[in-house]
Amino acid sequence: MRDDRAYRRRDEQDRKQDRARSSRSPPARRRPSPPAAFPPSSRARSPFPPSNHPRSPSPPAAANPQSLPNFAPSGALAAETNTMHGVLLKYNEPPEARRPEVGWRLYVFKHDVQVEMLSIGRQSAYLVGRDRVVSDIPIDHPSCSKQHAVIQYRCITSKNPYGDSQSTVKPFIIDLDSTNGTFVNGQEVPKSRFYELKEKDVIRFGQSTREYVLLHDEAA
Repeated sequence: MRDDRAYRRRDEQDRKQDRARSSRSPPARRRPSPPAAFPPSSRARSPFPPSNHPRSPSPPAAANPQSLPNFAPSGALAAETNTMHGVLLKYNEPPEARRPEVGWRLYVFKHDVQVEMLSIGRQSAYLVGRDRVVSDIPIDHPSCSKQHAVIQYRCITSKNPYGDSQSTVKPFIIDLDSTNGTFVNGQEVPKSRFYELKEKDVIRFGQSTREYVLLHDEAA
């Protein structure tokens, strides 16, 4: 009997020690589950097999002319900038255009008889022609063009005998590609080119018999 009690006592002590050890040991850690395998991004996936040849770069797209700004005036606007009283002018004054420094005049003769005197010193250019709407010096002869010629004053720079530069406003005439020409001292002047006029020059337009003698105030 004594041995049985001693055996039960040791067995009870062993169970107490096992419970004490189990209460002191930490719980086992759970290993995190491996991440789920996701398929590769659809942006990196290509439905075509890889090519063994390198792809040449695409040429740059040509600029669309309709998309570019165009600051040039339209046809109607361009014509309007060179019109007078609704009439399209054939002539534009050059940058060197100036008003004359002296009072130039045209003495008009017909059959050696003076019929008129025109003062042409108040502006830088005078249009000669049959179109009275725009002409500064109207001429009615049928052989003359509507816009026949222009007397233009221009500032010309030259050097004097001492080598100094000096500017002088001189009269020129330009034929506006007229049908029957412009004549100075009996010689036809080149068309669409400035021709310098001198004092006492005699000018004729087309087949008109009227003569225009050029003088200025100091010589009159």
